[in-house]
Amino acid sequence: MALSHELPIYKDTYKLILLIFEHTKEFSREYKYTLGQDMKRDSITLVRSIYRANRNVEKRQYLEEFLDNFEILKLEIRLCADLKLLSIKHLSEMSKILDIIGKQATAWKNSSS
Repeated sequence: MALSHELPIYKDTYKLILLIFEHTKEFSREYKYTLGQDMKRDSITLVRSIYRANRNVEKRQYLEEFLDNFEILKLEIRLCADLKLLSIKHLSEMSKILDIIGKQATAWKNSSS
């Protein structure tokens, strides 16, 4: 069993967390402490699910939890785009990482069935 922080999905999720923390600093006060805080919390929750899935024999439950929380985070990012809180460049950067993470999580879940 590899260490959680050595997994590609962990590394990519960590990159996403860094981007979220970096870009939510620029949010107006109205969104920084609501949507921004939720995004930070929800992204960190993803790492918790990766850790739990990696250390347990029965991974499916934690990977489904990851994918549920991942969908919520994608919705929050989409909401940021619609509210014009993220630039096109930042949104593109996040979208690429979201796509990579989604593919990794789905493949991991399918292989653990």
